[in-house]
Amino acid sequence: MARQPASADHSSPLHVPLAERLRPRALGEVVGQQHLLGEGMPLRIAFESGQPHSCILWGPPGTGKTTIARLMADAFEAQFIPISAVLGGVKDIREAVELAEKARDGLTPQATIVFVDEVHRFNKSQQDAFLPHVESGLFTFIGATTENPSFEVNSALLSRAAVYVLQPLADDDLRQILARAQAGKAQPAIEREASERLTAYADGDARRLLNTLETLFVAARAERIETITDAWLLKVLGERLRRYDKGGEQFYDTISALHKSVRGSDPDAALYWFARMLDGGADPRYLARRLIRMASEDIGLADPRALRLALDAADVYERLGSPEGELALAQCVVYLAVAPKSNAVYKAFSAARAFVKQDTTRPVPLHLRNAPTKLMKQLDYGKGYRYAHDEEGGFAAGEHYLPEGMAAQPFYQPVPRGLEIRIGEKLTELRQRNQQAIKGAGKE
Repeated sequence: MARQPASADHSSPLHVPLAERLRPRALGEVVGQQHLLGEGMPLRIAFESGQPHSCILWGPPGTGKTTIARLMADAFEAQFIPISAVLGGVKDIREAVELAEKARDGLTPQATIVFVDEVHRFNKSQQDAFLPHVESGLFTFIGATTENPSFEVNSALLSRAAVYVLQPLADDDLRQILARAQAGKAQPAIEREASERLTAYADGDARRLLNTLETLFVAARAERIETITDAWLLKVLGERLRRYDKGGEQFYDTISALHKSVRGSDPDAALYWFARMLDGGADPRYLARRLIRMASEDIGLADPRALRLALDAADVYERLGSPEGELALAQCVVYLAVAPKSNAVYKAFSAARAFVKQDTTRPVPLHLRNAPTKLMKQLDYGKGYRYAHDEEGGFAAGEHYLPEGMAAQPFYQPVPRGLEIRIGEKLTELRQRNQQAIKGAGKE
């Protein structure tokens, strides 16, 4: 049976959160996600088809995953069995199977939708437990996750479910929800500035908006506040905190944006993403380690000072801590962004490792071997080795340092930027001297 329309009327039991009281009871009440629920869009078509199908709802908190699952159960007049992967386990899955069998075999057969919230928290064996029942059609499986399902959901289960990506709610969506919440009886008014601050604070999360609003309503009634002003809101709300999933999908997307902004030589964008990570609670020590990596991977020998600056910035942070030490990291971010870029060493090292992995174990040439004992010298270890410092210009022209029979491997190719311009010129000169020495010795 369909539930009654949503209402913010406080005649409802006080222990029921505002977010639950305002949960949409019909598809037309859902705010946002029009790319899925609008006319002709995938989920709207699924609702109108009359035939439920297993799916994964992937998106940030407070974007309507649970609501959509419940509305599906209502639309298909199906039994709705929610399971929390945070608190539940195999026992809950067994109970859901029993309830689904009873609903299927009853006098009035009824379909079942099993909804698993935070499905990525279930391990492989727990996720596998759903497979035979999804395949047999005993129930329709709907999973909700804030993490990328391609990483967190078993491929076998993922192959049997459509994946729908939910987006953070837009500001206009949040304003609409805010207006619904204020429609209840005896709610305090909210000034426009306060309303905009609340919308920004929610950061695309409807549940966060409504939970915060409920806290404000309770405080306003206690203080007999008739209008929530921006100043009073700041006093109650305190420092604004943004939604940030440390260690999750958003975390790695943001560090990726920082790294690519540095690589793309955009100091303003790099500073923005750096500030976003700090604002979200990222450990500055983690950011310092990433900056050191960027200095090696994306700048390298084009500007060797970058690596030293990154190490120094990390050391400064260890000495000063937050917030003073963060300025040194910001200085490093800007320097890395404007420095000449080269991944030549990174590519050379990767190529060398790949070559060694697929190659045979070639013996070290005798003239390059260490000869600390008399026996080793008798075996010609080190014989014929030319000490470069004693050669003209400190370079033993014509000498070879690779294993016998191994062709030259041009792993390192300097780029025409920064210091590597001069490195490239030097290597060209040395290679020419090598070729001349080889020709002069008749080795060609």
